[in-house]
Amino acid sequence: MTDTRPLTGKVAFVTGGAQGIGAAISTRLAGDGATVVIGDLDIDRAHGIGADVVPLDVSDPASVTSAARTTVERHGHVDILVNNAGISNDVPTLDHSDEAWQRIIGVNLTGAFLASREFGRRMDPGAGIVNISSIAALTAGRPERHVAYDVSKAGVIALTRTLGVEWAPRGIRVNAVAPGYTNTQILRDVGSSNPEVLDAWRAQVPQGRLIEPAEIASVVAFLASDAASAITGQVIVADAGYTGSA
Repeated sequence: MTDTRPLTGKVAFVTGGAQGIGAAISTRLAGDGATVVIGDLDIDRAHGIGADVVPLDVSDPASVTSAARTTVERHGHVDILVNNAGISNDVPTLDHSDEAWQRIIGVNLTGAFLASREFGRRMDPGAGIVNISSIAALTAGRPERHVAYDVSKAGVIALTRTLGVEWAPRGIRVNAVAPGYTNTQILRDVGSSNPEVLDAWRAQVPQGRLIEPAEIASVVAFLASDAASAITGQVIVADAGYTGSA
């Protein structure tokens, strides 16, 4: 029987694909027929998903180049890149250290640039990149304070628009998803230690709930598929109405 899943025959690389939203994306793309390669520092957790695994530090240019080269050597081509790896903190700006700023920008923004450049070199027409941004790029969150994260995710949107236009003649699409408050372990940990913060987040969301990682993965899978062939340089917001009411 012919496999009619939308991503059959495609090779997808997911940075930070071992947990949270990244794990949901990896699982969804595999379910849609793609051969999934996870690039992550947490090798053991990544192996648990059942995908191919490549060690990756997205903030290290040599590591990114090696991961791109290894992926093509193993699988012959790469058709989808999902720049999902990201870190954050919650620190008042006046107390924010230089080291934390550099680390967060290095992973979230420089990492997306490096991966896009190195995988983009190896992509053929019809390939696509999906960057994971955030509603924090579009509106100031509250009560959390994470200036470096906000700035890095805004930069990811600028990167998306720039590459979406620049690489359109090459037949490579570049889009972004901006998730809202999503039910990941990080948010659950916050809720356990500070339930009033979690309640404040929910109260600001028109649908009155957290988003599930699988819902973000569905948007990524669509943008990675041929069904989104006319979409490039765009940001799809999946936030249960948060930014619409901000």
